[in-house]
Amino acid sequence: MRYYVGIDMGTSSVKALFMDKEGRVCGECVRSYTVSEPGPGWKEIEPELWMDAVTNALEELLRQGDAKQIESIGVTGQMHTVIMLDEEGKSVRPALMWNDTRTAGLLADIRRQIGNATEVSYLANVISTGSPAMNLYWLKQYEPENFERIRKFLIGPDYIVYRLTGKYQTDYCEASTSSLFDLNSRKWSPEIRDILGFPEEIYPEVKGSLETAGTIKEEWIQKFGLKKEVKVMVGTGDNPAAAIATGCFQKKYPVLSLGTSGVLMHAGEHTEFHAKGKKILFSFDGKEIHVLVQGVVQSCGNSFSWWMKNILQADAFDEEIGHVDMDKLGTNTLLFYPHLTGDKTIYADPLVRGGFLGIGTDCSREDMTIAVMEGICFAVRQLAEEMRLESEIQTGLRVIGGGSKNDVWMQILADVLGVKMIQHKSASGGAGYGIALAAAVEDNPELSMEEIIEKTVISGREYLPREKQAALYERKYQRYRKIYEAMKLIDA
Repeated sequence: MRYYVGIDMGTSSVKALFMDKEGRVCGECVRSYTVSEPGPGWKEIEPELWMDAVTNALEELLRQGDAKQIESIGVTGQMHTVIMLDEEGKSVRPALMWNDTRTAGLLADIRRQIGNATEVSYLANVISTGSPAMNLYWLKQYEPENFERIRKFLIGPDYIVYRLTGKYQTDYCEASTSSLFDLNSRKWSPEIRDILGFPEEIYPEVKGSLETAGTIKEEWIQKFGLKKEVKVMVGTGDNPAAAIATGCFQKKYPVLSLGTSGVLMHAGEHTEFHAKGKKILFSFDGKEIHVLVQGVVQSCGNSFSWWMKNILQADAFDEEIGHVDMDKLGTNTLLFYPHLTGDKTIYADPLVRGGFLGIGTDCSREDMTIAVMEGICFAVRQLAEEMRLESEIQTGLRVIGGGSKNDVWMQILADVLGVKMIQHKSASGGAGYGIALAAAVEDNPELSMEEIIEKTVISGREYLPREKQAALYERKYQRYRKIYEAMKLIDA
């Protein structure tokens, strides 16, 4: 048998799995680590903590099978987090995380300068706190001695690839979301480099995610009992890796993930700069470039979790909605605004907050629970409209994540969006599985990504919009759309 390892370097843990070339998962392992917060809004971590976790996870994982049968390793993980290495390949300082906000005070001026740049002015609307561009700029301003020591920067999972192979490189995903990369020319932007004052030599080479970064170093061969010449892929960020696992790239259909946040993603061939959503470039081979557009409702599952656990202090989700009369959905006039933790895509407003509107003495516990679910569905519909995906979802929207398993939520989504909802399943979930699938395809010329996706991605139950409920939700949605401007007036 030939086996493939997928490593997913997340914010708080690393997940590793190995699978055969048919996509069957044969073993999984998780190791956690802790992010340091040395100041308000600061998030950083020593990169070697990642490697320690990877080492421990692989040691346990490979005890579950024959390490000599491993052919290649794919690495994915958190996007944006930037690692700075000196001339010896050692970390200059702790890595600055994707969710670090220390650069907030520098952002307005940099956005202004980029907005005046001819070729890349659109990046003024993209650059944000936590991006590699801003975090490197912060280092240049406040730790110049450390900045001067940088000989190469890497992004997120690139560091694991470097430690396994000794090679410096990144992929199109990590480059294109760094705010240092021109999405039109598909190269590192010299204009941005001039604005920020970065030396060209610190930039890594950009390659396709399934190109071989190198073979695994002898020290890891000995440690893990691997055979020689095990290949390590260049890898990619967690969003495109997860998109591989759902078939989003191959089938060109949009996918909605109903998890802690609600993530809507769609793969295409062109960059639509005027539509909202993060534009992520992705390439398997370094030649053909795909565009993955991603938008997010930040408070999705966590809004419902807040309502269930913090307010109702209830643990049994099914008990709360198990007796809902599906025919009465849409008749409740109570509105819930779900943006409890701000918004990134629809309004780009980190300060917006949520609320209930229209509470009366006749409101029941069930009414408020259903309103929370409806509010999240209204936000998903608005997200799809802002991303200009109305036509793409007309044939159906595939849904993954915990929310996809609930009949009430799926039916509300169908009625609110007016399109078919399809439960979407796979042999295993997540970014680590996606990058392992990709590694298997790269190693087996007789396999195509389309073939392996056909085997591993399964469509479940379908939910169709109902005419009466769709009409009721249309009227309610038009009321919902007025909430943001009304709240701005209140807060003025």
